[in-house]
Amino acid sequence: MGYGETDWKAINTIRLLAVDATFKANSGHPGAPMGCAPAAHVLFNKFMTFNPQNPDWLNRDRFVLSNGHGCMLQYALLHLFGYKLSMDDLKAFRTVDSICPGHPEAHDTPGIEVTTGPLGQGFANAVGLAIAQAHTAAVFNKPGYELINNHTFMLFGDGCAMEGIASEAASAAGHLQLGNLIAIYDDNKISIDGDTKCAFTENVSKRFEAYGWHVQYVEKGDDDLDGIEAAIAKAKEVKDKPSMIQLRTTIGFGSLLQGTGGVHGNALKEDDCKQVKKKFGFNPEESFVVPDEVYEMYHKHAAEGASAEQKWNDMFKKYQEEHKELGADLKRRLDPKKPLPEGWEKKLPIYKPTDGAMASRKLSEAVLEAIHEAVPELLSGSADLTGSNNTRWKKAVDFQPPNLGIGDYAGRYLRYGVREHGMAGMMNGMSAYGTIIPAGGTFLNFVSYAAGAVRLSSLSHQRVIYIATHDSIGLGEDGPTHQPIETLTHFRALPNMMVWRPADGNETSAAYYMSLTSHETPSIMALTRQNLPQLENSTVQNGIKGGYTLIEAENADVTLVSTGSEVSICVEAVKKLKEEGITTRVVSMPCTEVFDAQPKEYQLKVLPDGIPAMSVEAMSTYGWEKYSHEQFGLNRFGASGAYKDVYKKFEFTPEGIAKRAKATVDFYKGIKPRSPINRAFQQLL
Repeated sequence: MGYGETDWKAINTIRLLAVDATFKANSGHPGAPMGCAPAAHVLFNKFMTFNPQNPDWLNRDRFVLSNGHGCMLQYALLHLFGYKLSMDDLKAFRTVDSICPGHPEAHDTPGIEVTTGPLGQGFANAVGLAIAQAHTAAVFNKPGYELINNHTFMLFGDGCAMEGIASEAASAAGHLQLGNLIAIYDDNKISIDGDTKCAFTENVSKRFEAYGWHVQYVEKGDDDLDGIEAAIAKAKEVKDKPSMIQLRTTIGFGSLLQGTGGVHGNALKEDDCKQVKKKFGFNPEESFVVPDEVYEMYHKHAAEGASAEQKWNDMFKKYQEEHKELGADLKRRLDPKKPLPEGWEKKLPIYKPTDGAMASRKLSEAVLEAIHEAVPELLSGSADLTGSNNTRWKKAVDFQPPNLGIGDYAGRYLRYGVREHGMAGMMNGMSAYGTIIPAGGTFLNFVSYAAGAVRLSSLSHQRVIYIATHDSIGLGEDGPTHQPIETLTHFRALPNMMVWRPADGNETSAAYYMSLTSHETPSIMALTRQNLPQLENSTVQNGIKGGYTLIEAENADVTLVSTGSEVSICVEAVKKLKEEGITTRVVSMPCTEVFDAQPKEYQLKVLPDGIPAMSVEAMSTYGWEKYSHEQFGLNRFGASGAYKDVYKKFEFTPEGIAKRAKATVDFYKGIKPRSPINRAFQQLL
C-alpha cells in the first residue's frame, strides 16, 4: 500500500498515451484505457511477474484484455515496461503492418498472450490459460520444485459480460474451482448504445457468485488504489475459486465526455485532448510524453521480473537433474520448434483393405487410444457428447478439482458440458499457454455454435483440434436440425484452417498426423457416425497430401472427386460406370487446404487436363468448382430417417453417382477441358 505522485504520473501517462495514439490514428477506443489505467497500474506494477526481455517465459503471469478494443491500455503498458514495442510503434497504432493493430493479436505483438476483440472471447481464453496452468502444475510440480505457480489475470467489460461465451466459460471456471484465475470487471455501465440500463440491468456479481466465483466490489475504481490493491491481494489468497473484482470506473476519465458513450469508440477532439493533458499536469502542446520517473518505475519492476526468471531457470536446471524424464518432457514442450516426442507417429494405426468397416469417429477414437501415451501434451474432451464423439481413451482421467473425487488437475480429459462456444474459446487459451495441445469434440453442425472462437483459432495460429462427428446426412434419424449442409463450406473458407473429412482409417491417421505436426494451424475433423470400409490404395502417406488418386485408369472418361463417406460410394459407382463402357478415375480429397499447398505439378497429376471431373459430397457444392467441372451435392436441408434411406432419397448411391457421371461424360464429349487446377491458377493470375 502507499501510493505517491509518481504512481499517479504513471497512471496519467497511460491515459494520455491512449489519448494521443487514438487521436493520431483518428480511430480507436480511448475510453476504456482512461478508465482502467489505475487498476492496470496496480496490477502490473504490484502483482504481476513477467520479463519483457523474454515474453515467452513459462511461469510468467498472464494478462488477457477481453475487452480488446481498449488495447491502447495494453500497448502503453508493454511499451512502458520495456517490451519490444517502441514509441514509434505506438504512434503507428492502427496503421497497416503496425505491431499495434486495432485489437490485440498474439502473433503480432510481443507480450500479447491471446488474440481478443470479439467480446467475451478473451474471457474464455483466460479460463483456458488457467486450465493449462493448473494441469501443467499438477503434472510437473514436485516437492521443492514449484515450477508452475503463475496466475492468469483478465480484464473484461460490460460487453463481455453480456456475451454468451463469457457465461459459458465463467460457469466452467466456477465448476473447475480455478483459484489461479482473477478477473477484473470494468463496470463503467457504458456500451456502444449508451448507458447499459437500456439493455443490461442484471446483478453481475450475484451471477458470478452463483457460478461459484469469489466476488468483491471496489466502489471507487478511478482513484482508490489502496482498495484495488487490497482486492487483488485478497483474490490471490483464494485458492479454491476463481475471483471476480467488480470495479466501478468512469469511462474516459478526465475527458469532457467522461461517463458517456461518446468516449467509447471515438478519438477525443483536439480541445478535449489539450484540456485533459492540462488537467493531468502535462503540457497540452506535447504528445506521446513519458516522464523519466515513469520509465524508471516500470523498468525497475521489469528488472525484478528478469531476476525472477533467472531464479526459475536455475531451479529448472536442478529439476532436470533430479527429475530427468519430466524435465526432458517439459524442456521439449518449451522448445520453440514444438517437436513432438520422437517416434510418436509410429503409434498411428495403419489399416489394410481387409480390415473391418468402422465409423471414422471410431477410427479417431482408435488414434487417441494409440497415441495418448506417446503424446502426453494432448488433452481431449467433449461438449457433453463423449459417448457420441468417442473422444475419451479407456484409461483417461478427467480434469477435475481433486476435492470432487472424480478426477484431478493432472487429468487429460475435459468435460466441457453443453458449452460448444466456451469450449472452443477455452481451447484457444489452453493452446496459447504453450504446454498443451487441446482437442475437443461436438457434432459438426454444432461447431457452428463455436464459429467465433474457431475463427480466432485460425487468426491466432493456435494448434487446436476440433473433433466434429456426425458429419452429414449420414447421421440419419436426428434429421435436418443436426445434419450439416453449409458447415464445411464455411470452415473451408477460413484462412489457416485445415478441414479434414477422412474416408477411412489411414486417412484418419493422416489427419491426426497433420493436425499434430502443424504448429500454427488448427484443424476440424469431420467424422462419420456410419461405418466406412477400408479402401484400396489408401495410405497415410497419400492422405497427408490432402488429395490423391485413389483409383487410376488409362484413357479415363471422367474423374470423381470426393471426401469422407462418399468416397467408398464412388468406388462402387466405378463398377456401374464400367458396365456402361465408361472408364473412371477416383480422387479422394480429405483436406482441400493441404492439397492446395502441394506443388502445382502434383495437383495436375491428381486432376489432369483433358478429363472432366465431378465432385461428390453430401453437402453444399459451393467451392467445389475449384476442383471439378461439375458438382453433385446437397444444396438443401436433409431429411430424417435411417441413414441409408436418406442417402437413397438424395441419390447418394452408386447408381445416383453413375447417372450424373455419365451425364458429365456426355456433356463433355468431344471436349478436352482444362484441369480445374489450371482454371483456378488462371483466375488467380
